[in-house]
Amino acid sequence: MIEKTLALIKPDAVKAGFSDAIIGHIEKNDFTIVEQKTVQLSKTEVQGFYGDEHGERPYFEELVNFMSSGNVVIMVLERDNAIKGWRDLMGATDPAQAEEGTIRKLFGTSKGNNATHGSDSTESAKKEIEYFFSS
Repeated sequence: MIEKTLALIKPDAVKAGFSDAIIGHIEKNDFTIVEQKTVQLSKTEVQGFYGDEHGERPYFEELVNFMSSGNVVIMVLERDNAIKGWRDLMGATDPAQAEEGTIRKLFGTSKGNNATHGSDSTESAKKEIEYFFSS
């Protein structure tokens, strides 16, 4: 089933110069990049994006500071089973536990600085895409 998912290249990976390499992995894995933009998110935008899921967690302020610390690349990816495919390509949240060849294993440095974000369900993909790309 063809579907769309949201993908972010986080500030750690952008600052390290990994954006083009990550986009290369996306394209090699048959994703189409439907929309793409590079922006620096405000703390308010980050809070709005992550607040529902992570707002009560002890690391939320650290997450907000990190995600607003530099540019992020925001993309809408499309392909057959895009959500699962992108999550598989990213790898485990903790790069130390991610499988070889996954983006987080290759470009992440810690559980917090793990290079990428991806939607985890059809519902979150729809909500997250609408958050960054109004139709």
